[in-house]
Amino acid sequence: MTDELTRLLGSAADHLLSMRRLNALLPLLPAALTLLLTLTGCGQPPVSAPAPPRPVKTLTAPAATRAASLSLTGEVRAHDEVALSFRLAGSVLTRRVDIGARVEAGEVLATLDDQTGQNQLSSARSEVESARAAAQLAALNLRRLRALMPSGAIARVQLDTAQSDWQTARARLESSTAALNTARENLRWATLTAPAGGVITGVSVAAGEGVSAGQTVLTLAQGDGRDAVVDVADPAVIARHAGDPLQVTLLNSPAIAATGRLRDISPQADPQTRTWRVRITLINPPPGMMPGASVIVTLPAAGAATLALPATALTRLAGQPAVFVLDTRTWRVQRRVVVIDHYSATAVFVSAGIRPGEQIVTAGVRTLRDNERVAGEAGNDE
Repeated sequence: MTDELTRLLGSAADHLLSMRRLNALLPLLPAALTLLLTLTGCGQPPVSAPAPPRPVKTLTAPAATRAASLSLTGEVRAHDEVALSFRLAGSVLTRRVDIGARVEAGEVLATLDDQTGQNQLSSARSEVESARAAAQLAALNLRRLRALMPSGAIARVQLDTAQSDWQTARARLESSTAALNTARENLRWATLTAPAGGVITGVSVAAGEGVSAGQTVLTLAQGDGRDAVVDVADPAVIARHAGDPLQVTLLNSPAIAATGRLRDISPQADPQTRTWRVRITLINPPPGMMPGASVIVTLPAAGAATLALPATALTRLAGQPAVFVLDTRTWRVQRRVVVIDHYSATAVFVSAGIRPGEQIVTAGVRTLRDNERVAGEAGNDE
């Protein structure tokens, strides 16, 4: 009985001791739970917030329209023009024609003061005569010494000297003869003649002025062919009309008209005006359309109806031109292939693939993806 009581009292004492220890740990229980949860979450990746929608600029697609006819102002020029010049430098003695004069092939148009040329010709003639006389004397002396050589009357060196003198005299004669021919040519070049029949369209010098060799003196329009010449800022505007009949009218007399066809477009822009020169051949031009007259060239409306978009809206899809179209219900974008009719410096003209009223992304298309959600205000193209 005593042993059983002793065992029960020991168990009760152990239980009381355990309860005291538990009560001492209770204040630390919340901190321990927090630490446990923190350590448990370290092995899992954090959940990132979704990226915000990309802001974009859009444009409401306008209605497709057909381009109206375009008028360009220019002037009539000769189909074939030749710049005429002297081959020599000198002072202009006479100029026998003015602008508008009709000339025939071989007609004298202008002359240089040829006094210097005449003096050179006289000097060359004198030099030829002197050289000819010297050559004749050298030849005579050579023949005489050759006749004496067999008899031993002269030394061999004398014959060799005579041979050398004759060769020198002959070379001098040839040189002076060439100089005489050059002087004659120069004298002929002092006269400017028409290489073909035509009309004088430009006069660059007057009598008494000095000119250099090759300087333009007159401009000659050969034949009766005429062109309308215009300058354009965008060569593509007129290149589309290659082969089409173009209406050309006089600026001051619209009743005087002719039909023209595109002849050529300058391969590069003028560095000063940044425009391209275009020549349009006139077909059977009326007499009133003379070189120098101001004309209006009318380009007819051509091609399909198009709508204009900024060039920044253009992207690619499977190697074809495309644009991003915004669905305003979901605010997601999708690429769509379009048909480009033509381009300008800042815009593209679409003939198919877009319906009027659709929202087209106009900026940032290089970084967009299909079905990407975007933000912005529809039509905020400003």
